Amino acid sequence: MATTGHDGTMASTSRRALRLLSLFGSRRLWPLRELATALGVSERTVRRDIETLRRLGYPITTVHGPDGGYRLGAGHTLPPLMFDHDQALAVAVALQTAPGTVFGLRDDAARALVTLEQAMPAALRESMKSLRLTTLQNYWEFPAPPIDSTVLAAVGTAVRHRHVLVTETLRADGSRPETGDDDFLPARRIEPHHLVVWAGRWYLVAYDLGEHQWRVHRVDRLRTRPTTHRFSPRRLPHDDLAHFVMSSHERGDAPAAWECTGSARLTLPAGVVARWAPSGSVVEHLDNEHCRLTLGAWSWAGIAGILATFDTELTDLHPPELAQACHRLAYRLAVVPDAERRP
Repeated sequence: MATTGHDGTMASTSRRALRLLSLFGSRRLWPLRELATALGVSERTVRRDIETLRRLGYPITTVHGPDGGYRLGAGHTLPPLMFDHDQALAVAVALQTAPGTVFGLRDDAARALVTLEQAMPAALRESMKSLRLTTLQNYWEFPAPPIDSTVLAAVGTAVRHRHVLVTETLRADGSRPETGDDDFLPARRIEPHHLVVWAGRWYLVAYDLGEHQWRVHRVDRLRTRPTTHRFSPRRLPHDDLAHFVMSSHERGDAPAAWECTGSARLTLPAGVVARWAPSGSVVEHLDNEHCRLTLGAWSWAGIAGILATFDTELTDLHPPELAQACHRLAYRLAVVPDAERRP
């Protein structure tokens, strides 16, 4: 495909055709109107570009009917690495940030990025090389350790093929409770429906076949055994899957390891607190109007500051150091000058 010419017409057409190919690579069927919108051109121009690709040997077929449009012919795939500029940048960002949430991918991701750069056209290669990232830890995010890629692959495969999983719950340190231990839970049979990433943690939305209800599980705290038993998709528990995960206080979370860890009783429902509590904290349901929030920080004042972000009463604080920090914070806020009362 030509990319240069004596005027800008051929170059523009070629870039647009490459973009058109990338669209067909991301989704098989495209209505004409959506293609025109994605390319920022008229529908007539899209038809001309499709004819250009057909002359070059790409089997793009027309699908008639109300749900019709254009698609790449059955049995054919696009040539490898047909990336446009935005896709190339997306790949560069993804490969540099993925090791932060998945254990053991750092070297593999680095090698994959080099391999892709070498296969890219010169212009795209320079764009990818210009985007070098340094990822820094944000302590307010309470990041979790990266997850094992083999565990993630096993769960992802079960989600994709709709296979029932047998799961055992692990402790925060990765050990398995024994029968007779206070925290022992029997193995469960679940239908894995969706993987969700939130605040650097991987969660699985699944239907528990024993309890007959939806659950959210921390993937890194599951020991899984795959089965060949298939299940049919169920209607999800909430139209907004992100809201369901974030407002669920039973996510299998454990307090993040910090120098200071404390808890308080809040006059708010557990679902509300779970939605806004920092990752690495645990919300315990007490009743419909109260819950207990356990969290950690680098200081007692840090925990007190986070608790103060919830507009509610705080009672039953533990340990005493946290209660003292809250009293100090309240005193400091009480003596802040009121600007409106100044002459």
